[in-house]
Amino acid sequence: MSKLLIVGTVAFDAIETPFGKTDKILGGAATYIGLSASQFNIDSSIVSVVGEDFPQEYLDLLKNRNIDVTGTEIVKGGKTFFWSGKYHNDLNSRDTLDTQLNVLADFNPVVPEDFKSPDIVMLGNLHPLVQLSVLEQIERPKLVVLDTMNFWMDNTWDDLMKVIAKVDALTINDEEARQLTNEYSLVKAARKIAEMGPKYVVIKKGEHGALLFHDEKIFFAPALPLEEVFDPTGAGDTFAGGFTGYLAHTGDISFENMKNAVIYGSNLASFCVEKFGTERMQDLSKDDVHERLEEFRALTQFQINLT
Repeated sequence: MSKLLIVGTVAFDAIETPFGKTDKILGGAATYIGLSASQFNIDSSIVSVVGEDFPQEYLDLLKNRNIDVTGTEIVKGGKTFFWSGKYHNDLNSRDTLDTQLNVLADFNPVVPEDFKSPDIVMLGNLHPLVQLSVLEQIERPKLVVLDTMNFWMDNTWDDLMKVIAKVDALTINDEEARQLTNEYSLVKAARKIAEMGPKYVVIKKGEHGALLFHDEKIFFAPALPLEEVFDPTGAGDTFAGGFTGYLAHTGDISFENMKNAVIYGSNLASFCVEKFGTERMQDLSKDDVHERLEEFRALTQFQINLT
């Protein structure tokens, strides 16, 4: 089977939205990516770090989905990374209430031997030097995908430019794309990002879908209109897991197949927002995924007579 290497946070989240609030629950970019990618018949591994307070049942949850966790370090006496946030009424903006780096502050990733020759690498949102460290430990894969955010643009610009130059694809949201390039037009922003190194650029627009750019080609995938959205936490990471999981499963990294990967990513992200945290992704069945893919097809396919 194809191998997907996932690098990112495994964490605790505490979330408040207009629809309720949670205490500490399972979160972290790598967790969402891994659960999403587990929908495909691939071998995946999460490189991350947690504290001694991290429940064994959460590690078992990942292992039961064929996710290798030998690269997830457990620091004795340490505490797991924790984030707390509150979403506004429109769910498009949020306030961070608390961030505790804990064991993440001294994270030195170690890639398991079995995953030093991966087919695809998904570098989840982390310090650029951590992402670079992982790339230095592995053989060159078919595809390296990077996710980042405005915090790293504000505080680690030079290091971020180094890692962006080494990846094949970048996934960021529209606000981050504009900040990264100083361009309001997303078409111009994608072109500037490509000049930094990535051959493919995915710009996520939340409830308004996602754009895929390569050379002069553009593809747009809508987000599925949902009756209820409870919690958007992790939706972008779930998208990334679906995107890279599908590409690893098919072994095809062409632009045409990436279109399908964007649809699969959008499809899985639509489930993530239906419950708090990773709850919906934990009980997601392949029948659920297939049924919603049919909804995506009905939403996007049409025939038009050109005269």
